[in-house]
Amino acid sequence: MVKTLSTMQPLGASAPDFALPDISGEIISKSDYEGKPLLVIFMCNHCPFVIHIREKLVEAVKSFQAKGLSVIGINSNDAESYPEDSPAKMKEDAVRYDYSFPYLYDESQEVAKSYQAACTPDFFLYDSSHKLVYRGQFCDSRPGSEIPVTGEDLTAAVDALLQNKPVPEPQRPSMGCNIKWKT
Repeated sequence: MVKTLSTMQPLGASAPDFALPDISGEIISKSDYEGKPLLVIFMCNHCPFVIHIREKLVEAVKSFQAKGLSVIGINSNDAESYPEDSPAKMKEDAVRYDYSFPYLYDESQEVAKSYQAACTPDFFLYDSSHKLVYRGQFCDSRPGSEIPVTGEDLTAAVDALLQNKPVPEPQRPSMGCNIKWKT
């Protein structure tokens, strides 16, 4: 496990396009969310950082969706080298943990590169014009820390966005396992 920080690209950046298959094979694209605020989560099945927050993340996402936020998860890891991140295993995790959001597979890794995603989990929150308003951590908790998983950083950003208020500063980078790039 290589601890990696998110890249913290500039606020106001436009969300790159994507068209990726979800766990059922349906192609989901950015255009499906036109005019809607959108949270893009780069995640995977096996990362200890994702596993550490998963229960609270699933709960938070359901709350966000109830308030009108669209959410997608994207797995960009090399499934050939990391079979636990294969589409079949993604489907198992989505069912086991009751994901209420599309879980997409970025086999070419081009979408992760276009978003400058660096780690799992890596969060990108966009307004209804798909301009970046938050990129950063879920909360201060990390595997092995004594800090409880709250999701407070991401939740504060989502709440501010949905209430048309400025997103709180400072925004701290997410930390997680590096995306498993193909060689």
